[in-house]
Amino acid sequence: MALDNPAFSRNPAFASNAKTTTPPAAPSAETLQQLYEAPSAGSHDTGRMTVEDTIVKTAISFVLLVAGGAVGWAFPVLWVPAMIVGLALALVNIFKKKPSAPWVLSYAVVEGVFVGAVSGVFEQQWPGIVVQAVLATVAVIAVTLALFASGKIRASARATKVFLIAMVGYLLFSVINLVLVWTGANTNPFGLSGSVTIFGIPLGLVLGVLVVIMAAYSLVIDFDYIKRGTANRLPREYGWSGAFGIMVTVVWLYLEILRMFAIARN
Repeated sequence: MALDNPAFSRNPAFASNAKTTTPPAAPSAETLQQLYEAPSAGSHDTGRMTVEDTIVKTAISFVLLVAGGAVGWAFPVLWVPAMIVGLALALVNIFKKKPSAPWVLSYAVVEGVFVGAVSGVFEQQWPGIVVQAVLATVAVIAVTLALFASGKIRASARATKVFLIAMVGYLLFSVINLVLVWTGANTNPFGLSGSVTIFGIPLGLVLGVLVVIMAAYSLVIDFDYIKRGTANRLPREYGWSGAFGIMVTVVWLYLEILRMFAIARN
C-alpha cells in the first residue's frame, strides 16, 4: 500500500508477501494422533503473534495512557514537554527494527500526559467537552471495528492512495495554519479552521468530518496489519507494534474530535 501506519509500514514482516517458513512434510498417522491429543497452544506456548495477545498488549498500553492522562490533567503546564518527549519516543518506536515493550509503554505514559494536559485546557474553556470527545471517539472505534470484523470494510490499494493524497493535503494545511497562528497573522485560536466559513459553517468542522473519516480508515489499516502479522506467524513481541499503531491512531482521532467540538462550541 502507498501509505500505512509507520508502526507497521517500516517492517517488512507485516507485508502481504512476507516470507513464511517452508511447510513440513506430511505427518504420519501417529504424529497426527499425538497432535490431536495435545492441548491447544496459545501465544504463550507458540511464541507467535496472535490477535488475542495483541488486544491484551493494547489494553495495557491504554491503561498506562489513561494513567499518564490523569497526571497531565492535574498539571496542564506539562503539555509542551510531554509533546516533545512523546514525539521523540514515537520516532524511536517507528524506526526500531524490532518492537520493544518498554519503549511502547513509555510512549503510552508520556503521550497520556500530553493528551491529559490538552484535555484539561479544553475542559476549562468548554466544560463537558472532554466527555463528549471521548464518547464520540469510542463510537467511531466501535463502528469501525464492527465493520472490519464483519468484512464490510477493508483496506484497498485505491482507497489508500486517496488516503495518502488527503493526508498530505491536510498536513500542508495544518503547517500553514500553525504558522499563521504563531505569527499572529490570524488571531483566531484555531486559525483558518475557526475564521474561514463555508456556507456559514466553520472550515474546521468541514475538515473535521473528513479527518475523522481518515482516522477511521487508518484504524482499518491498523486492524488489517495486525491480521496480516498474525497470518505471517510473526514473533510474539510484534504484538507491541500492533498496540503502538492503534494507540497512535486513536490519539489522533480523539484530538481531532476534541478540536472539532471546540470549534463548534466556540
